[in-house]
Amino acid sequence: MSLHIGIVGCSAEGAALCYKTICTEGPEIMGPHAHPEVTLHTSSLSDYVRCLENGDIEGVGKLMLRSAHILADAGADFLICPDNTIHQAFDWVASRSPRPWLHIADVLSQEAQDRGYTKVGLTGTSWLVRSEVYPVALHRHGLGFERPLAHEVDEIGRIIMDELVYGHFKPDSIAYFQTVIDGLKNRGCDAVALACTEIPLIINDANSPLPTLDSNCLLARAALRRATA
Repeated sequence: MSLHIGIVGCSAEGAALCYKTICTEGPEIMGPHAHPEVTLHTSSLSDYVRCLENGDIEGVGKLMLRSAHILADAGADFLICPDNTIHQAFDWVASRSPRPWLHIADVLSQEAQDRGYTKVGLTGTSWLVRSEVYPVALHRHGLGFERPLAHEVDEIGRIIMDELVYGHFKPDSIAYFQTVIDGLKNRGCDAVALACTEIPLIINDANSPLPTLDSNCLLARAALRRATA
């Protein structure tokens, strides 16, 4: 009997990709057509964006906690959130949550450590990259990190929020990501964290100058392992 996974969604693309990964990779562990029970809840993305734009991290946490209670009432045994940015509210939420959580940055940092990387480049929304979500998690695992240059952080953030969350994938934007990642490589990074769950829709090991750490996929796989342990 597997555990019931609750997904606290934020953006549609990120939540859908996480759900799909759990369902499509479940059979490798559980047998043909099998995957754990999964329930997904999302508040409106606009509610999260309003809080982020106002620097209201507690407001972000309240939205996450509302989803957590809905999912707990639906029978979820533990929770995941396939959105890196709103993990800024994780500590506030975790101490009040009706169910335990997996932390996306800890999952990615553990994977980086297991693969033998030492310095990870960060890509994600401007809110996330400028936050301490990944620096703290990477430090816990003995890893260094590098942020893109300030103007690159702004442009990557724009591409994510104006294009990727709407499912728009432009060649010029893909090329821009590649240039930024190449710069991180030149500054000593040996891997890049795709620390926005939409980035894997355009960047992967096949087109990235650095090995990628796909936060969305890694979180989904960690949830699968926990659900089926």
